[in-house]
Amino acid sequence: MVALMLQGTGSDVGKSVLVAGLCRAFVRRGLSVRPFKPQNMSNNAAVTIDGGEIGRAQALQALACGVAPHTDMNPVLLKPQADRTSQLIVHGRVAGTLGGGNYRRKRGELLPQVLESFDRLRAQCDLVVVEGAGSPAEINLRAGDIANMGFARAAHVPVVLVGDIDRGGVIASIVGTRAVLDPDDAAMIRGFIINKFRGDPTLFADGYRQIENLSGWRGFGLVPWLADTVRLPSEDAVVLERANRSDGGQVRVACPILPRIANFDDLDPLRAEPGVDLVMVPPGTPIPADTAAIVLPGSKATIADLAFLRAQGWDIDILAHHRRGGAILGICGGYQMLGRTIADPLGIEGHADEVAGLGLLDIETRLESDKALEHVGGSALGARFSGYEMHMGRTTGPDCTRPFALLDNGCTDGAITPDGRVIGTYVHGALGDTPLRAALLERWGGHSDGHDHAAAVNAALDAIAVELETHLDIDALLAIAQEARR
Repeated sequence: MVALMLQGTGSDVGKSVLVAGLCRAFVRRGLSVRPFKPQNMSNNAAVTIDGGEIGRAQALQALACGVAPHTDMNPVLLKPQADRTSQLIVHGRVAGTLGGGNYRRKRGELLPQVLESFDRLRAQCDLVVVEGAGSPAEINLRAGDIANMGFARAAHVPVVLVGDIDRGGVIASIVGTRAVLDPDDAAMIRGFIINKFRGDPTLFADGYRQIENLSGWRGFGLVPWLADTVRLPSEDAVVLERANRSDGGQVRVACPILPRIANFDDLDPLRAEPGVDLVMVPPGTPIPADTAAIVLPGSKATIADLAFLRAQGWDIDILAHHRRGGAILGICGGYQMLGRTIADPLGIEGHADEVAGLGLLDIETRLESDKALEHVGGSALGARFSGYEMHMGRTTGPDCTRPFALLDNGCTDGAITPDGRVIGTYVHGALGDTPLRAALLERWGGHSDGHDHAAAVNAALDAIAVELETHLDIDALLAIAQEARR
């Protein structure tokens, strides 16, 4: 078994995309590859083949490898929720709720489970490509670490450090990481990659050599800005703060950016439609009045996000939009918000509570400890679809007698108002199916260009792999991976 780990000089330096691209590049060389991330923190998750959940990025990386996502690919997942706590997922299942301080004390205890998953993966393939979290330079978090050097040293996996030149200061970030690391940690790093370069690469030749001289690490290449990344689902909600709307389109669809927004890649197929102007509405901004449809997205903390929605005055905008005859779609947590009440008697999201919803669907939701995690398929609005459910809650009420979907397992999903303008569903990912997306857009006064979203993602992975094969020393990276031992 060989393995290679990418760690970053900070968060959002592009590790997830590089791991996905390298996975596809290695697969193109005929290798059997698996992705792995010891610890992740994200509210964007995917349901796995073994009935658990992992970070969305690892599901994308599994796709790049041509295999189904499995809980061993991300054994520890933290899902931030209300009250400065996170839901702890271990091997795909809820293992409790922890505050930041509690997790820092507990995480070292999770290393055996992390190594168990890693060992199972490495037995299945030729190469494991591992993604770190945050940065090893966060030496205040080093004790008990399982995400970066703590894992690398325990599993004896060599590391390549990724620096982001687009944000500036890449020389200092890489050389500075070398300066603050414990010598034994620094010894695990075999070199660096410069990511997100724009312009003429010869202009950075001197800087590249200076990093090599000052750090003592070799460079494996300078990766250009990868335009195809925009076609990939993102795991980090920070991307929502950068782009407010798409380019034009005759149908405007608005989605408020909630603090604990989850699985927002549900919206990617809409964003890719040329005829749709998708507006991600940031806090402090009203929902545009000329919107054809409002989408309330998934949420890791539905009650807290509903309170935030009201504090922003978005509830007033939504109700006014509804009075004007506008359409509304609620997905998972957004579906729950559309009902009359949300009850949390067990304190699933923090403390026991019951709150009024927006009242646009005649339904009631009760949050429960059992978490629904399954792939589903069925038909809705006269079209076939596939997706997945990931929620803690049971929703009932008169509008559920008009379900959004009939599932292949014999169950129904969601609810629709008598006039058909308000729709709620627990199914994530359904908008990726062209016929259903087209049927929904037709209701909203638009149309789909018929693009295949899954094919577009696969094509983007291929394009990124080609770029990495062009700009990185792939042979040298494979040689480094040969050093891994367990």
